[in-house]
Amino acid sequence: MGAYRADDDYDYLFKVVLIGDSGVGKSNLLSRFTRNEFSLESKSTIGVEFATRSIRVDDKVVKAQIWDTAGQERPHTSHGERLPRKELHRKGLPQRQVKPLRMASLMIIVTNVVTVGYRAITSAYYRGAVGALLVYDVTRHVTFENVERWLKELRDHTDSNIVIMLVGNKADLRHLRAVSTEDAKAFAERENTFFMETSALESLNVENAFTEVLTQIHRVVSRKALELGDDPAALPKGQTINVGSKDDVSAVKKSGCCSA
Repeated sequence: MGAYRADDDYDYLFKVVLIGDSGVGKSNLLSRFTRNEFSLESKSTIGVEFATRSIRVDDKVVKAQIWDTAGQERPHTSHGERLPRKELHRKGLPQRQVKPLRMASLMIIVTNVVTVGYRAITSAYYRGAVGALLVYDVTRHVTFENVERWLKELRDHTDSNIVIMLVGNKADLRHLRAVSTEDAKAFAERENTFFMETSALESLNVENAFTEVLTQIHRVVSRKALELGDDPAALPKGQTINVGSKDDVSAVKKSGCCSA
C-alpha cells in the first residue's frame, strides 16, 4: 500500500472531512498528508478548503478529496448569548433607541439568520462524505470535551456507514499533555470509531491515520457491492456538490457513487 501520483488515474474518489475545534491542527494534518508540509505559523482556516491525494489500496487506486474548514463556525447566538450593545450600535442602531422588546426581536432575527446560514454551510460540507477525521488537541482538554458534540453533528449529517477516526493531534507536546491516551481510547471504543494519536509536526501517524480511513472506506464499499451482488463500479450514483472540479464527490471514476 503506497502513494500513487498519477492525479487523474484512479478507481475511486472518496470525500473525507476534517472536523474539530479551531486550533487543533486540522490544516497541518491536511498539508502534511497531501503535500508533506508543516507550518508553525498556520492561521485559522477561513471558509472551506480541500486538497487531494491518491494512494493504492489493495489493487485499486483511491483518490482522497479531503475537506478542511474552520472549527469555530457554529452559531454563537443560538445558545442564548446576548449580542453586545456595541455590536447593535455598529449595525446602525443607536443604543438609546433600542428598547428591550425591540432588542429581543432583533436577537431572534439575528439568531435565525445565523443558524440558517450555518446549517446550509454544514449540510454542504458534510454532503457526500464517506469518511471523517475528528481531531482534538491532546494538550487542550476542552477540545476533547467538544468531540462528543462534533460527533453528534457529523452523524446527524452523514450516512450511518461513514468511517470515523478519532485523532489526538500534537502528540509531540508530551510535557503539555492534558488528555490521556486511555481516555481517548475508551471514548473511541464506546462510540465505535477508530483512534490514533498523531503529530503533524513530527509526521507521526499522519500517513497511517488517513490511509486507515481510506482503507476502511474501501472495505465498506466492497462489502456493500458484494451484498448487492454487483460490481462496485455499478453502484448507483448519489448526490453531487459542485466545487468547480470534475471529480468533486465520492464516486467510482466514470461510473456511479460509491458512498458508504
